[in-house]
Amino acid sequence: MKKLSILFACLFFVGTSAMAFQNTEVDYNAVYKIKDEGLNNSQVMDIAWNLTDRIGPRLTGSSGLKKAYDWTSAEMKEWGLSNVKVEAWGEFGPGWDVKKSYLAMTAPYYQAIIGIPKAWTPGTNGQIQAEVVYVNIQNEADLTEYKGKLAGKVVMLPTSIEARTTFEADAKRWTDDELEGMTSSRVSNANGDFTQRRVSEFRRRANLRNAAYQLFKDEGVKMVLNTHRGGGQGTFFTSNGARRDPNALPEMEIAPEHYNRMVRLAIKGEPVMIEADTKTEFHRSDLKGYNVIAEIPGSDPNLKDEVVMLGAHMDSWFAGTGATDNAAGSATMMEAIRILKESGVPLKRTVRIALWSGEEQGLYGSRNYVQNTFMKNGGPNKAHEKFSAYYNMDNGTGAIRGIYLQQNEAVRPIFDSWFSVFEDMGANTVTIRNTGGTDHQAFDGIGLPGFQFIQDPIDYGTRTHHTNMDLFERLQAADLRKNAVIIATMVMQTANMDQKMPRKPKVFDNNLNRSR
Repeated sequence: MKKLSILFACLFFVGTSAMAFQNTEVDYNAVYKIKDEGLNNSQVMDIAWNLTDRIGPRLTGSSGLKKAYDWTSAEMKEWGLSNVKVEAWGEFGPGWDVKKSYLAMTAPYYQAIIGIPKAWTPGTNGQIQAEVVYVNIQNEADLTEYKGKLAGKVVMLPTSIEARTTFEADAKRWTDDELEGMTSSRVSNANGDFTQRRVSEFRRRANLRNAAYQLFKDEGVKMVLNTHRGGGQGTFFTSNGARRDPNALPEMEIAPEHYNRMVRLAIKGEPVMIEADTKTEFHRSDLKGYNVIAEIPGSDPNLKDEVVMLGAHMDSWFAGTGATDNAAGSATMMEAIRILKESGVPLKRTVRIALWSGEEQGLYGSRNYVQNTFMKNGGPNKAHEKFSAYYNMDNGTGAIRGIYLQQNEAVRPIFDSWFSVFEDMGANTVTIRNTGGTDHQAFDGIGLPGFQFIQDPIDYGTRTHHTNMDLFERLQAADLRKNAVIIATMVMQTANMDQKMPRKPKVFDNNLNRSR
């Protein structure tokens, strides 16, 4: 009986179907104003240019992200938005910037190397010249072979990464058949034992890599070289860095062709020499992480305390300028709220934009924000009750083709109706499926409706996601203009519903405390 009482006390679910919600029909007059402003007076590419070419890389805690805080907050104040603030969400740790990056192979011949220091690693403290040693470690027993042999060397570990010739285009758009396939529910047929084996193998490799790095430190290695995730033809991918290692070695991530060439030379017995000169800078004066927040206050006396949110993460990786990941999303969301403000469409509820940080390290900005804003003592507070929905964009520059319901079946008829006005833009796919890896999950995780859009992949996974080629040129201007119009419309419609967006069932284990 006690468990049953707790269940009923902690279950937050709107029991009515979406069809019981009034005023979910399309406001065509408002849509016309939004389309007119967004398609004829767009500023989205100028916003994106400021975030990329002018401000540059925006790793969380870096000087570039600090500049982005200052510029975006000043810009939104200039637009007349309210309650604009750069708001701390908690402690992140030291920031980090690259100040110099030079690497070249000098023997058996000279060749400049495409690469950059790994995040949160130190520089070389001046130019170094060293022999490259290929450390072929397959198990911990192999480590003993290299003891006493690595002092002053540059080391490379085995990799399965290849830069293969591609016979298909790097960029693509979803076909009608592919979009239709997304509308069906997906049921996993994964074998649990196989999954466990994969987890065990991943842990084994991680432990072996950690043991190897400890050997490198003990031996006095000068630098570590590595490569990640394929790429090729001038593109290389960066990793999540060494933020948790205060004693990290100087390390560079380089193009796979350049990495594999040195490995092949070393395996064949050809002496390989490199020279390197890198400089990195740590920022320890302010260890906090921040989000940028701004609002358009609601106009309805009975609904203005309720909130609709839109957002994107503003932090990026640093080998490029974070154009598709995620200046595209940040610029689109800024443009969407600018459209809503400039067009003057009625908004009954308050509309709030958030530009997150720390997304690339684990959704820190959004997850801390929702805990700080909507939760208390493990349960929802009053702000949680007054929240309607959150819309996120973080899948590159590609055009919006629809939306993921995140298993919230009750909103399907609502979104089907709203997307009907964008069928001519190719955006009308509504899928029950979940999608992950970005900030809408922070809202979904505490029982609040959070949504991410289906977007054309373009060359996100092949060329731009966390690469040195994630630059302004990769942005598709027409797609971003359309996206801003679609998102502004979704936000407007949500803000003007008679009732809040329906929610999925959510049970909170702790005693509820809504006093905050």
